[in-house]
Amino acid sequence: MTLPSSKALNPRPVDARAQRRISQVAAAIAVVLGTLCAPAVMAQSASDTSASPKPSTNPVLHAGPVDVTFGGFTELASIYRSKDESADVGSSFNGVPMGNTEQSNVSEFRETARQSRLSMLAQTQDMGGYKAETWFELDFLGAAPTANSNESNSYQPRIRNIYGRFMSDSGWYILAGQNWSAATLEKKGMDPRDEDVPLTIDAQYVSGFTWTRNPQVRLVDKVADGLWVGLSLESPQATGVVNSNSLAAGGTKGTLPASPTTGFAGTGQLGNGGGTCTATTTTTTTTTGTGTDTSTSTTTCAITGGSFSTDIAPDVILKVAADPGFGHYELFGLARFFQSAIAANTQTTMGGGVGAGAYLPVVPDVLTFQLSALVGKGIARYGSASLNDVVVKPDGQLAPVSEYQVLAGLVYNPTPTLQTYLYAGREQQSRTLYQYSTATVGPYYFGLGAPTLTNSGCYVLNGTCAGQNQKVDEVTGGFWWKFYRGPLGNAQFGLQLGYIQRTLFEGIGGSPAAGMFEGMASFRIYPYQK
Repeated sequence: MTLPSSKALNPRPVDARAQRRISQVAAAIAVVLGTLCAPAVMAQSASDTSASPKPSTNPVLHAGPVDVTFGGFTELASIYRSKDESADVGSSFNGVPMGNTEQSNVSEFRETARQSRLSMLAQTQDMGGYKAETWFELDFLGAAPTANSNESNSYQPRIRNIYGRFMSDSGWYILAGQNWSAATLEKKGMDPRDEDVPLTIDAQYVSGFTWTRNPQVRLVDKVADGLWVGLSLESPQATGVVNSNSLAAGGTKGTLPASPTTGFAGTGQLGNGGGTCTATTTTTTTTTGTGTDTSTSTTTCAITGGSFSTDIAPDVILKVAADPGFGHYELFGLARFFQSAIAANTQTTMGGGVGAGAYLPVVPDVLTFQLSALVGKGIARYGSASLNDVVVKPDGQLAPVSEYQVLAGLVYNPTPTLQTYLYAGREQQSRTLYQYSTATVGPYYFGLGAPTLTNSGCYVLNGTCAGQNQKVDEVTGGFWWKFYRGPLGNAQFGLQLGYIQRTLFEGIGGSPAAGMFEGMASFRIYPYQK
């Protein structure tokens, strides 16, 4: 990151003990609540590299009791992919083209400046044992409907992180705004701007990386030296809802059956898009002489909208972090709530998982190892590969998909001006399948991983390849070289090479996979920042 978190402050003396006891009780209550919930519940921009300039060198403006620190960089990134994703600097890990498409036979190259970044940190002085700060961080990866790269463009600034934080000398703070999720691994403690973000140029980072950047309210307390407990209520969003607007015999992605054939109400509110799902039936009766002819036509379910899911409560994250003397360790629980409505009936389905991570300075300031993982149901939103959170069951309810995501990484700093990295990650989801049939209809498959989907043409141009994503694997590595550090700031060059593989669930014709190589180069300038 270009700027650090504020340093941890020593606890206040005797007059703060009562406040400390209250905060410890609150932490104990949070731990108990998280323990009770755990059995029930069993993802743009450029990377924030530690190759970024030291924050103490950033330009600072002193305005009365407030210090305003400026940061950011300009970047030109060059991108090559062996297959055409028609993507900017953020790769689509779950959309690597299969061999039946023209895109799989065409490579792509482009250049972009959209990861360039602006940041500003405003911090107050300590006043009566309290401090406050606000953090603004923007890049240019937003895109208006008219945005293109033809001659000019309409790419606009977008929010990365914007939040305020109120801190106490006794060790607790409250944060409100948009920030990295509490599920993201940190390098130390539990302060913002200490997140361990992969050093990749790719704006989608690495498959297996657990993260979001979203609105949240977070309460953190330092309950003892080297031990923190935090509770974060984060804006929910159901992603990867498996559904379809067609009802095909032998297998579908989860369309609600048409009424009244299945005895199913015709209107449903699904957990994606904030839209509606409506199925209608028209019956026509014709009488000719003494005979009566009846015909019935049915329209299937159509999903509309694509911005917000129909959520009922925030995602809840309870996290414990420890710095015992060697390394940094984390354990957290995640609870999520998915909502669907069929006619007048509303159902809420619970998902969530358990995550852990470690950041280990194997050789201090030279070699660092990191490992993080998240396992559970309905957790795909928190992974870089953006797999499926939930599927639609035949009765219209949502069922969370079991998944795990894991990432391992090594960072090696042979000199102060050179930093190298290597990451390997995977995100994998489980088959979540439901069958529906009547005496006259079906069987139909609803959900994820239908074995009747045809994969026999996945390696043949224009062949049939109907399978659904099962997993995404990635191995990537690169370096950052600071070739200039002086009074003008810092200039650095980065290179990243990687291989991504997308694998489908087994169907008719097997379990095909598609692989893609990518190479990215970055030239950055941090003005007046060393």
